[in-house]
Amino acid sequence: MAMKLVAAAKVRRAQDSVLATRPFSETLQSVFGGLLERLGTEVMELPLLTQRDVKKVTLVVMTGDRGLCGSYNSGMIKKAESRYKELEKQGIAAEFVLIGKKGISYFQRRKYPISKTFEMGQKPTAKQALEISEEILTTFLAGETDAVELLYTKFVNLISSQPSVRTLIPFSASEISQEHDEVFQLTSKSGKFDVERKELDAAAPQEFPNDMIFEQDPVQIVNSILPLYLNGQILRTLQESVASELAARMQSMQSASDNAGALQKRLSIEYNRARQAAVTAEILEIVAGANAISG
Repeated sequence: MAMKLVAAAKVRRAQDSVLATRPFSETLQSVFGGLLERLGTEVMELPLLTQRDVKKVTLVVMTGDRGLCGSYNSGMIKKAESRYKELEKQGIAAEFVLIGKKGISYFQRRKYPISKTFEMGQKPTAKQALEISEEILTTFLAGETDAVELLYTKFVNLISSQPSVRTLIPFSASEISQEHDEVFQLTSKSGKFDVERKELDAAAPQEFPNDMIFEQDPVQIVNSILPLYLNGQILRTLQESVASELAARMQSMQSASDNAGALQKRLSIEYNRARQAAVTAEILEIVAGANAISG
Protein backbone atom coordinates (compact mmCIF):
# COMPACT_ATOMS: atom_id res chain seq x y z
CA MET A 1 0.00 0.00 0.00
CA ALA A 2 2.85 2.36 0.85
CA MET A 3 4.46 1.76 -2.57
CA LYS A 4 1.12 2.53 -4.24
CA LEU A 5 0.83 5.86 -2.38
CA VAL A 6 4.42 6.79 -3.30
CA ALA A 7 3.69 6.05 -6.97
CA ALA A 8 0.45 8.07 -6.78
CA ALA A 9 2.38 11.08 -5.41
CA LYS A 10 4.85 10.80 -8.32
CA VAL A 11 1.98 10.63 -10.82
CA ARG A 12 0.62 13.83 -9.29
CA ARG A 13 3.99 15.54 -9.75
CA ALA A 14 4.15 14.38 -13.37
CA GLN A 15 0.65 15.82 -13.87
CA ASP A 16 1.70 19.17 -12.39
CA SER A 17 4.70 19.27 -14.76
CA VAL A 18 2.44 18.79 -17.78
CA LEU A 19 0.11 21.56 -16.63
CA ALA A 20 3.05 23.90 -16.00
CA THR A 21 4.19 23.65 -19.63
CA ARG A 22 0.72 24.27 -21.06
CA PRO A 23 0.86 28.14 -21.23
CA PHE A 24 4.13 28.04 -23.21
CA SER A 25 2.72 25.45 -25.64
CA GLU A 26 -0.44 27.52 -26.18
CA THR A 27 1.52 30.71 -26.86
CA LEU A 28 3.85 28.94 -29.27
CA GLN A 29 0.92 27.39 -31.14
CA SER A 30 -0.90 30.73 -31.29
CA VAL A 31 2.12 32.62 -32.70
CA PHE A 32 2.83 29.87 -35.23
CA GLY A 33 -0.80 29.86 -36.38
CA GLY A 34 -0.79 33.63 -36.79
CA LEU A 35 2.45 33.62 -38.80
CA LEU A 36 1.15 30.79 -40.97
CA GLU A 37 -1.96 32.82 -41.85
CA ARG A 38 0.22 35.85 -42.58
CA LEU A 39 2.78 34.04 -44.76
CA GLY A 40 0.61 31.41 -46.47
CA THR A 41 2.55 28.82 -48.48
CA GLU A 42 5.83 30.74 -48.20
CA VAL A 43 6.86 28.81 -45.06
CA MET A 44 6.40 25.41 -46.73
CA GLU A 45 9.90 25.72 -48.22
CA LEU A 46 11.51 25.47 -44.77
CA PRO A 47 13.63 22.30 -44.32
CA LEU A 48 11.67 21.08 -41.27
CA LEU A 49 8.38 21.34 -43.20
CA THR A 50 9.63 19.72 -46.41
CA GLN A 51 8.60 16.16 -47.18
CA ARG A 52 11.38 13.95 -48.59
CA ASP A 53 11.48 10.59 -50.30
CA VAL A 54 11.85 8.35 -47.29
CA LYS A 55 14.86 6.04 -47.53
CA LYS A 56 15.80 6.04 -43.85
CA VAL A 57 13.78 6.54 -40.65
CA THR A 58 14.98 7.29 -37.12
CA LEU A 59 12.83 5.67 -34.42
CA VAL A 60 12.91 7.52 -31.09
CA VAL A 61 11.79 4.99 -28.47
CA MET A 62 10.88 5.87 -24.86
CA THR A 63 11.02 3.16 -22.18
CA GLY A 64 11.69 3.19 -18.45
CA ASP A 65 14.92 2.82 -16.51
CA ARG A 66 13.48 0.30 -14.02
CA GLY A 67 11.20 -2.72 -13.93
CA LEU A 68 8.32 -3.74 -11.62
CA CYS A 69 5.85 -1.86 -13.81
CA GLY A 70 3.87 -4.62 -15.48
CA SER A 71 3.88 -4.65 -19.27
CA TYR A 72 4.91 -0.99 -19.62
CA ASN A 73 8.42 -1.69 -20.97
CA SER A 74 7.67 -4.94 -22.81
CA GLY A 75 4.70 -3.37 -24.61
CA MET A 76 6.78 -0.47 -25.92
CA ILE A 77 9.71 -2.70 -26.91
CA LYS A 78 7.36 -4.98 -28.81
CA LYS A 79 5.82 -1.97 -30.60
CA ALA A 80 9.25 -0.58 -31.57
CA GLU A 81 10.54 -3.93 -32.79
CA SER A 82 7.39 -4.44 -34.85
CA ARG A 83 7.74 -0.98 -36.44
CA TYR A 84 11.41 -1.62 -37.27
CA LYS A 85 10.57 -4.90 -39.03
CA GLU A 86 7.67 -3.24 -40.87
CA LEU A 87 10.01 -0.58 -42.29
CA GLU A 88 12.57 -3.25 -43.14
CA LYS A 89 9.98 -5.14 -45.21
CA GLN A 90 9.26 -1.92 -47.13
CA GLY A 91 12.95 -1.59 -48.00
CA ILE A 92 13.40 1.41 -45.70
CA ALA A 93 16.47 1.53 -43.44
CA ALA A 94 15.88 2.36 -39.78
CA GLU A 95 17.93 3.18 -36.70
CA PHE A 96 17.10 3.81 -33.05
CA VAL A 97 17.49 6.72 -30.68
CA LEU A 98 16.75 5.04 -27.34
CA ILE A 99 15.54 6.74 -24.18
CA GLY A 100 15.42 4.54 -21.08
CA LYS A 101 17.71 1.76 -19.80
CA LYS A 102 15.25 -1.07 -20.45
CA GLY A 103 15.00 -0.32 -24.17
CA ILE A 104 18.76 0.31 -24.43
CA SER A 105 19.56 -3.04 -22.82
CA TYR A 106 17.10 -4.96 -25.02
CA PHE A 107 18.11 -3.51 -28.39
CA GLN A 108 21.85 -3.50 -27.65
CA ARG A 109 21.81 -7.20 -26.80
CA ARG A 110 20.11 -7.94 -30.13
CA LYS A 111 22.57 -5.80 -32.13
CA TYR A 112 20.00 -3.38 -33.58
CA PRO A 113 21.43 -0.18 -35.18
CA ILE A 114 21.50 2.51 -32.47
CA SER A 115 22.68 6.06 -33.09
CA LYS A 116 22.23 7.57 -29.61
CA THR A 117 21.04 6.64 -26.12
CA PHE A 118 19.63 8.68 -23.21
CA GLU A 119 18.43 7.83 -19.71
CA MET A 120 14.76 8.43 -18.97
CA GLY A 121 14.79 9.27 -15.25
CA GLN A 122 11.72 10.03 -13.16
CA LYS A 123 11.65 13.82 -13.54
CA PRO A 124 11.93 14.90 -17.20
CA THR A 125 13.36 18.39 -17.64
CA ALA A 126 13.53 20.94 -20.46
CA LYS A 127 17.31 20.42 -20.56
CA GLN A 128 16.86 16.68 -21.11
CA ALA A 129 14.28 17.31 -23.86
CA LEU A 130 16.63 19.85 -25.49
CA GLU A 131 19.48 17.31 -25.68
CA ILE A 132 17.19 14.80 -27.39
CA SER A 133 15.67 17.33 -29.81
CA GLU A 134 19.10 18.70 -30.79
CA GLU A 135 20.28 15.18 -31.62
CA ILE A 136 17.19 14.58 -33.75
CA LEU A 137 17.40 17.94 -35.55
CA THR A 138 21.10 17.55 -36.31
CA THR A 139 20.52 14.10 -37.80
CA PHE A 140 17.60 15.28 -39.96
CA LEU A 141 19.11 18.55 -41.17
CA ALA A 142 22.38 16.79 -42.05
CA GLY A 143 20.41 14.49 -44.34
CA GLU A 144 21.32 11.39 -42.34
CA THR A 145 17.64 10.50 -41.97
CA ASP A 146 14.50 11.42 -43.93
CA ALA A 147 11.90 11.12 -41.16
CA VAL A 148 11.81 10.82 -37.38
CA GLU A 149 9.11 8.80 -35.64
CA LEU A 150 8.45 8.94 -31.91
CA LEU A 151 7.28 5.86 -30.02
CA TYR A 152 6.03 6.61 -26.52
CA THR A 153 3.40 5.38 -24.07
CA LYS A 154 0.23 7.44 -23.90
CA PHE A 155 -1.17 7.75 -20.39
CA VAL A 156 -4.84 6.71 -20.70
CA ASN A 157 -5.71 6.00 -17.06
CA LEU A 158 -4.32 4.27 -13.99
CA ILE A 159 -5.00 0.79 -15.34
CA SER A 160 -4.38 1.41 -19.01
CA SER A 161 -1.63 2.86 -21.17
CA GLN A 162 -1.25 2.80 -24.94
CA PRO A 163 2.01 2.43 -26.91
CA SER A 164 1.74 5.11 -29.62
CA VAL A 165 3.61 6.17 -32.75
CA ARG A 166 3.72 9.66 -34.24
CA THR A 167 5.83 11.40 -36.87
CA LEU A 168 7.98 14.12 -35.32
CA ILE A 169 9.88 15.38 -38.38
CA PRO A 170 9.14 16.62 -40.98
CA PHE A 171 6.44 18.73 -39.35
CA SER A 172 2.97 19.23 -40.73
CA ALA A 173 2.14 22.96 -40.56
CA SER A 174 -1.59 22.29 -40.35
CA GLU A 175 -1.15 19.81 -37.49
CA ILE A 176 0.89 22.28 -35.46
CA SER A 177 -1.60 25.13 -35.86
CA GLN A 178 -4.70 22.95 -35.35
CA GLU A 179 -3.44 20.35 -32.87
CA HIS A 180 -5.74 19.60 -29.97
CA ASP A 181 -4.20 18.81 -26.63
CA GLU A 182 -5.12 16.66 -23.62
CA VAL A 183 -4.34 17.09 -19.97
CA PHE A 184 -4.76 14.43 -17.30
CA GLN A 185 -5.60 14.90 -13.64
CA LEU A 186 -5.26 12.39 -10.82
CA THR A 187 -8.39 12.33 -8.65
CA SER A 188 -9.88 10.08 -5.97
CA LYS A 189 -13.41 8.67 -5.97
CA SER A 190 -14.90 6.61 -3.13
CA GLY A 191 -11.43 6.18 -1.66
CA LYS A 192 -9.91 4.95 -4.95
CA PHE A 193 -7.54 6.73 -7.32
CA ASP A 194 -8.80 7.68 -10.76
CA VAL A 195 -7.67 9.78 -13.73
CA GLU A 196 -9.70 12.33 -15.64
CA ARG A 197 -8.60 13.41 -19.14
CA LYS A 198 -9.74 16.66 -20.69
CA GLU A 199 -9.34 17.59 -24.36
CA LEU A 200 -8.39 21.21 -24.95
CA ASP A 201 -9.12 23.19 -28.09
CA ALA A 202 -6.29 24.38 -30.28
CA ALA A 203 -5.00 27.85 -29.42
CA ALA A 204 -6.48 30.59 -31.61
CA PRO A 205 -3.99 32.05 -34.13
CA GLN A 206 -2.52 35.35 -32.97
CA GLU A 207 -3.58 38.28 -35.12
CA PHE A 208 -0.80 40.25 -36.79
CA PRO A 209 -1.87 43.50 -38.53
CA ASN A 210 -0.95 43.71 -42.19
CA ASP A 211 1.13 46.83 -41.56
CA MET A 212 3.13 45.24 -38.74
CA ILE A 213 6.87 45.39 -39.35
CA PHE A 214 8.91 42.48 -38.03
CA GLU A 215 12.49 43.01 -36.88
CA GLN A 216 13.33 39.62 -38.41
CA ASP A 217 11.97 37.98 -41.52
CA PRO A 218 8.74 36.17 -40.44
CA VAL A 219 9.97 33.04 -42.23
CA GLN A 220 13.06 33.08 -40.01
CA ILE A 221 10.82 33.50 -36.95
CA VAL A 222 8.88 30.39 -37.98
CA ASN A 223 12.17 28.58 -38.52
CA SER A 224 13.16 29.48 -34.95
CA ILE A 225 9.79 28.42 -33.52
CA LEU A 226 9.90 24.90 -34.98
CA PRO A 227 12.81 23.64 -32.79
CA LEU A 228 11.05 25.12 -29.75
CA TYR A 229 7.89 23.28 -30.74
CA LEU A 230 9.84 20.03 -31.14
CA ASN A 231 11.45 20.50 -27.74
CA GLY A 232 8.02 21.07 -26.15
CA GLN A 233 6.57 17.96 -27.79
CA ILE A 234 9.44 15.79 -26.59
CA LEU A 235 9.16 17.16 -23.04
CA ARG A 236 5.42 16.45 -22.94
CA THR A 237 5.81 12.91 -24.25
CA LEU A 238 8.60 12.28 -21.73
CA GLN A 239 6.27 13.44 -18.97
CA GLU A 240 3.41 11.33 -20.30
CA SER A 241 5.63 8.24 -20.57
CA VAL A 242 6.85 8.70 -17.00
CA ALA A 243 3.25 9.09 -15.80
CA SER A 244 2.36 5.86 -17.63
CA GLU A 245 5.31 4.05 -16.04
CA LEU A 246 4.40 5.28 -12.56
CA ALA A 247 0.76 4.31 -13.00
CA ALA A 248 1.79 0.85 -14.21
CA ARG A 249 4.11 0.47 -11.19
CA MET A 250 1.31 1.69 -8.93
CA GLN A 251 -0.98 -1.06 -10.26
CA SER A 252 1.79 -3.65 -9.97
CA MET A 253 2.28 -2.73 -6.32
CA GLN A 254 -1.48 -2.94 -5.76
CA SER A 255 -1.58 -6.38 -7.41
CA ALA A 256 1.35 -7.51 -5.27
CA SER A 257 -0.44 -6.30 -2.12
CA ASP A 258 -3.68 -8.02 -3.17
CA ASN A 259 -1.83 -11.27 -3.94
CA ALA A 260 -0.01 -11.14 -0.60
CA GLY A 261 -3.32 -10.56 1.19
CA ALA A 262 -4.96 -13.47 -0.65
CA LEU A 263 -1.97 -15.73 0.15
CA GLN A 264 -2.11 -14.74 3.82
CA LYS A 265 -5.84 -15.50 3.94
CA ARG A 266 -5.37 -18.88 2.24
CA LEU A 267 -2.50 -19.84 4.56
CA SER A 268 -4.55 -18.77 7.56
CA ILE A 269 -7.41 -21.03 6.47
CA GLU A 270 -5.00 -23.96 5.91
CA TYR A 271 -3.43 -23.36 9.32
CA ASN A 272 -6.83 -23.23 11.04
CA ARG A 273 -7.89 -26.42 9.29
CA ALA A 274 -4.70 -28.20 10.36
CA ARG A 275 -5.06 -26.94 13.95
CA GLN A 276 -8.72 -27.98 14.02
CA ALA A 277 -7.83 -31.45 12.70
CA ALA A 278 -5.14 -31.81 15.40
CA VAL A 279 -7.54 -30.75 18.16
CA THR A 280 -10.23 -33.09 16.86
CA ALA A 281 -7.73 -35.98 16.78
CA GLU A 282 -6.72 -35.27 20.39
CA ILE A 283 -10.36 -35.18 21.49
CA LEU A 284 -11.04 -38.49 19.73
CA GLU A 285 -8.00 -40.04 21.46
CA ILE A 286 -9.20 -38.80 24.87
CA VAL A 287 -12.74 -40.10 24.25
CA ALA A 288 -11.38 -43.44 23.02
CA GLY A 289 -9.14 -43.71 26.12
CA ALA A 290 -12.00 -42.84 28.42
CA ASN A 291 -14.22 -45.45 26.76
CA ALA A 292 -11.49 -48.07 27.14
CA ILE A 293 -11.05 -47.33 30.87
CA SER A 294 -14.79 -47.33 31.55
CA GLY A 295 -15.20 -50.55 29.52
